[in-house]
Parts: sequence; structure tokens; C-alpha cells
Amino acid sequence: MLLEGKTVVVSGVGAGLGHQVAAACVRDGARVVLGARTAERLAKSAAEIDPAGSATAWQATDIASEEQCAALAALAVERFGGIDAVVNVAALDTHFGGLEDADFAQWSNVLDVNLLGTLRMTRACLPALKARGGSVVLIGTQSSVAAPSQVRQAAYAASKGALVSAMYSLARELGPYRIRVNTVQPGWMWGPPVQSYVAMAAQGQGVPESDVLARLTRRMALPDLATDGDVADAAVFLASDRARSITGQSLLVNAGELMR
Repeated sequence: MLLEGKTVVVSGVGAGLGHQVAAACVRDGARVVLGARTAERLAKSAAEIDPAGSATAWQATDIASEEQCAALAALAVERFGGIDAVVNVAALDTHFGGLEDADFAQWSNVLDVNLLGTLRMTRACLPALKARGGSVVLIGTQSSVAAPSQVRQAAYAASKGALVSAMYSLARELGPYRIRVNTVQPGWMWGPPVQSYVAMAAQGQGVPESDVLARLTRRMALPDLATDGDVADAAVFLASDRARSITGQSLLVNAGELMR
């Protein structure tokens, strides 16, 4: 029970990683406040994670809005008395392409959500975090340090790389309050987005899905892709007191595809 007695705010709770992070936090003893833009998804996720409703609260939250971020943080304090950790999962990852075909209005939108939105959510939680000390967990991506050949997501990678750069400054700034700031960097991660990619690639190439999956795992030291649950477990560890002396660090969760 790594998070027993803790209150954790999780942004971006949908069908994939956000749900798994929230579920892992509850599993490990935390009270969890869930945020995402879609109320229906939040209600479904909370009901699956915590049928009794005693360990969760949720509120529709768009991290592009400072007011909505503040309201989610206030809900955590009102319902559970404070905040011990925030895990920033919310992100915009649906814009594809590189520089030659770049739509910079779309790039600005990606940066506003993935970089500034994460900072908005973190700042909204700061007063409560400063009262106790605690942990900020950012979700990055391996593609910010090693661009994949299979898909091109330059805007997403750049936004997450900027977030890692911000992490170093935040770790220094917030360290005196005993607030730690770290990043989990997933590689290929078996969950809804990668499952959809594998299905589409298999259909487009006329091959079994197992062939597409085998090409991905061939690049890795371990024989299986990391899962959403594996990434969630890494986030739980960094949110917990077991990581009390770890700050300003990035943890790759990628089955050994990239080693640094």
C-alpha cells in the first residue's frame, strides 16, 4: 500500500493510461481525485475503480482552463483535506506530422495542452502540496529523446521534451517545500492507442496483428511491450514516499528499447 493515507490528483482520466494510474493509486491505498474533459468517462472510470465511492471524487476539467484546474484542486482539498501528489496524464496526442507539413496553429494547441496545461494543473495544486510536501509526476514520452520511425508526431514529442526541461527548473524551485518533480517516459505502451495502431497497421499491410506486434517487440530487450499498467506502477512509485529522495529525474518505461 505505497500510497496509504495519501490524496492524489490525476488529470486525463480516460480509457487508457489515466484510468490505469487512478486505479493503481486506489489499489495502493490512495484517495484519488479524477479530472478529464468528459464527465461520462470520469463517472465510468470512478465507478469501475471505486464502486463504493468512498475513495474517489471527480470533476470535468479542461487543463487549458486555469479556473477548471483550480476547481479540481479545490475539490481534492474539500473532499479529502489536502493533496499529496498530482499525476499529470492529460495530453493531446492526436496531431501527426513533422516540420514540412506542420500546421503551427495545431502545434500551438499541442504545446498549450501538453506543456502549459500540465503547468496550470500543477500550479493549481501547489498551495495544498506546499502544506504537506509531496510529489508531482509528469508523463513524458520516449519519442522526445528518440523519434520513432513508425509514426511522426513532432509536435507531441517537442511538447513533452519541453515538459522535461521544465521539470528541472520545477525540481529546483519546489524542492525547498519538499515537493519532488519527476517524469515517467513511456515507449511503446500496450493500451488503447497502441492497440489501435497495431490493428490499423495490420489491416493496411494485410498481415496478422501478431506480425506488427512482433516488429515492435523485436527492438526491445524484454520480449513484451510495457503496458499502461506498467507505466501506472512507475507513476505510483514516484508519487510515493519510497521515492522521497528522487527528484528531477526521468524514468523510461519501455521494455529496454532505449537504454540511457
